[in-house]
Amino acid sequence: MQRALQLAALGAGRTSPNPLVGCVVLDAQGRLVGEGFHARAGTPHAEVQALRQAGERAQGGTAVVTLEPCCHHGRTPPCSEALLAAGIARVVVAMDDPDPRVAGGGLAQLQGAGVEVIRGICAAEARALNRPFLHRLHSGRPLGVLKWAMSLDGRTALPNGSSQWISGPTARSWVHRLRAGCDAVIVGGGTLRSDDPLLTSRGQRHPEPLRVVFSRGLELPDQARLWHQAEAPTLVAHGPEAPADGRQRLDQAGVERLELPRCEPAALLEALAARGCNQVLWECGPALAAAALQQGCVQQIAAVIAPKLLGGEAARTPLGDLGLVDVNQAEPWMLQRLQGLGPDLLWQLNAPGPS
Repeated sequence: MQRALQLAALGAGRTSPNPLVGCVVLDAQGRLVGEGFHARAGTPHAEVQALRQAGERAQGGTAVVTLEPCCHHGRTPPCSEALLAAGIARVVVAMDDPDPRVAGGGLAQLQGAGVEVIRGICAAEARALNRPFLHRLHSGRPLGVLKWAMSLDGRTALPNGSSQWISGPTARSWVHRLRAGCDAVIVGGGTLRSDDPLLTSRGQRHPEPLRVVFSRGLELPDQARLWHQAEAPTLVAHGPEAPADGRQRLDQAGVERLELPRCEPAALLEALAARGCNQVLWECGPALAAAALQQGCVQQIAAVIAPKLLGGEAARTPLGDLGLVDVNQAEPWMLQRLQGLGPDLLWQLNAPGPS
């Protein structure tokens, strides 16, 4: 199962809206004869890949799968039927699939056909691997990661707006890998105007994640790197109050627009979930970051702290007002990982309470 989990992780950032799944096939004598993982939505599932590699050697063997085999017809045929057709005698799964189209049906079909089923092996690891997928199914929103880089004294920019670069090249390279594991990267109009970001993984993922600009007034520059979409797509999301001239400029520039029922982070994530996003990255300014936190749109924080002092009473900080009036109202976030990135320090934290 540990090998199947390793295989599943190879599809990170590319399988949405599907989960990450890995499969190992053993022959009747327990010898490894096939491996596979789900690489991208619409391509063969992990079980099919492993069975193809195993061929006739799968007859009477065991399939070790990180997630319950599907039993419904989607873009690909049911994996439960593929396992039965291959003559698999035993199926070992890490966790049941909570997708309502499966939800135990795949394992029930296998058991009904006389296949031995063993479940719950390395279940915690499998759930952690597919946390974004599970979060979207349970909440109707992608899992949100909020990232920022700041100085040791908590500044994300100087009072004059200068911010490049607070962190070093090792940390910036790590951020590119973080983007590669997300389906969309979100900024606000202020970040677009001040930084003119590119927001790609620098080729570490293909296709690149969707670049999303969240803007209420569509006061956006005519020229921006995000408007050049040969490398990565861009979406501008706005509310019903967005002015007509701003809409027209984007339409003429060939930039996709999405009108939300209300201009709020929660509405944006619901729309992105409908587009198949399992995980999104917030790389936004303090006001939008605070709103995303207040509306439950952030489940993880990735904070890079550089050993620099910027100073300045008016210097920008990562978050806007969260509405707290007593320091004891601030719940501690749970440390997931603490690591060095060159001279910088990365804090990765999970939100308090259930996600």
